[in-house]
Amino acid sequence: MTAPSIHPSAIVDDGAQIGEGSRVWHFVHVCGGARIGKGVSLGQNVFVGNKVVIGDHCKVQNNVSVYDNVTLEEGVFCGPSMVFTNVYNPRSLIERKSEYRNTLVKKGATLGANCTVVCGVTIGQYAFIGAGAVVNKDVPAYALMVGVPARQIGWMSEFGEQLDLPLTGNAQTVCPATGQRYTLQDGCVRAG
Repeated sequence: MTAPSIHPSAIVDDGAQIGEGSRVWHFVHVCGGARIGKGVSLGQNVFVGNKVVIGDHCKVQNNVSVYDNVTLEEGVFCGPSMVFTNVYNPRSLIERKSEYRNTLVKKGATLGANCTVVCGVTIGQYAFIGAGAVVNKDVPAYALMVGVPARQIGWMSEFGEQLDLPLTGNAQTVCPATGQRYTLQDGCVRAG
């Protein structure tokens, strides 16, 4: 068993759970209610709230705040300075902590640098959110999303390569890097 590596400048509040082999870098703050899996990397200046779950082998790059009510499943990549929210209509003078909306990012998804994920959405497994995109609605598994607001322009493999599939209809293809087969049927992509 490998204990987590925590930089001396990081603050990990009592009660926080950090899995074996995880790395907590410079100036990170992990709140006491956070649950962080094995093999996770939290880059410089990351904040992790109390009501946060981060699955095994996630990478949260520099300057990301993972606020309450965000769940990252296994293998999620959060690019540098990307943004989560947890209140849909914030006002400084109005308390809205009882209105936090849940955000779920499923296994293997990539959230590109400087993208924004508006609270209350689910991002499907292995979806790929381009740099700077603003996600304000649910994202299908394997979808490639770009723009403001984010719109789907394609499909991505589990390896992170764009797939030669139309946005709709029925079709099959293979990942150009691995040869893994993908099927598009009724607006959904499935591997295998």
